Amino acid sequence: MLSQVPKLDREALANWYRRNRKRSAQLFGLIEPSAYYDHPIPLRHPFAFYEGHLPAFSYLILNERALGDPPLDPVLEKLFERGIDPASVQDAGRHARADWPAKEQIQAFGQRCDDRLYAAIANAQLVNPDVPRLVGGQAIYTVLEHEPMHHETLVYLIHQLAPEKKHRVEQTHRDTEVPRNDYVAIAPGIATLGARRSEIRFGWDNEFDEYEVATAAFAIQRFPVTNGDYREFVAAGGPMPPFWIERDGAFLLRGVFEDLPLALSWPAYVRHTDAQAYAEWKGARLASEAEYHRAAFGTPQGTERPFPWGAQPPNASHGNFAFQRYDPEPVDAHPAGASAWGVHDLIGNGWEWTGTPFAPFAGFEPMASYPQYSVDFFDGKHFVMKGASPVTSRELIRRSFRNWFYADYPYMYAKFRLVADR
Repeated sequence: MLSQVPKLDREALANWYRRNRKRSAQLFGLIEPSAYYDHPIPLRHPFAFYEGHLPAFSYLILNERALGDPPLDPVLEKLFERGIDPASVQDAGRHARADWPAKEQIQAFGQRCDDRLYAAIANAQLVNPDVPRLVGGQAIYTVLEHEPMHHETLVYLIHQLAPEKKHRVEQTHRDTEVPRNDYVAIAPGIATLGARRSEIRFGWDNEFDEYEVATAAFAIQRFPVTNGDYREFVAAGGPMPPFWIERDGAFLLRGVFEDLPLALSWPAYVRHTDAQAYAEWKGARLASEAEYHRAAFGTPQGTERPFPWGAQPPNASHGNFAFQRYDPEPVDAHPAGASAWGVHDLIGNGWEWTGTPFAPFAGFEPMASYPQYSVDFFDGKHFVMKGASPVTSRELIRRSFRNWFYADYPYMYAKFRLVADR
């Protein structure tokens, strides 16, 4: 964690926004023009929505609502303001429409938003203690962290798109011997969840306030459950993971751009319901959010770390994240990313399901720049995920960051590991 909140560096902010927009353009460039209005995940809007949503959200949050600029296009701003998270395909049907704007109109609107964003970053008062949305620069950081979240959404959509409708990215895939997945004993101690508002540059509202949880002794698997581990469960009648394909009596893995032989040493991407079923089959359970923190960031000496490996900022040696590749890799591929207890693959290679329903911490306050961000999902139906996936931005990797999804959502890059009481 940062000991002092830094002053805003306008050039760094502009470069961050530029990186975001460049990544978005690269992802939209992976789809064929004929797929622009497709929505390969029925629970989400089509690609066209996201090309408008990303710049529209940024303009609305920073320029219009925080800085008081007039609307650029009220109709398009309303259309592209917010995505959807329906519980079922039937619910999603209520958001269906056939009159999305032309691609050229969406892109021109996006360019106008971008031009105003860059001007604001260069010249506007981005920090103002008298304006709630500008306290600590909240609005600009909301914008900068929001777009990378949707980079993951776009990859999930691209993953489900038919092969002939997307451009393949060449990758080298490696499968190794499945490591022995023993249990690591974690001593009782304190897990710190959340963050102190004064000690991090920015956090989403569900990350506050910091508090301590006393965890009892438990044991946690050294590695996430692999496809090789999970295959035994399927053979015993368990549900097949969403990314597996059964063909001619054999299992294949549906990668982002191609079908692959089932990589047994890769983590199994599953729904929360599948993870719970597997845990029950094994006579174990999923880690709570606090237990994940204890195993990931705690130490046998009683101290805590910013990251599992220590204080060093995340880099490619620590895990599979930040678009090093699109698909998973062996769960033991990054020993440098192990925690002080020797627990591996905690950050990257897939978000990690916990058994904790997504709920506010004590002291929760909806954030001024995006008050709906968390509160709409405090429903007991979404579960906390920690860590990162292969396509999680490096800027989102911090101890207090929380992700969440419905228990039966099948499109997430989400792994899990088992915990046993001691």
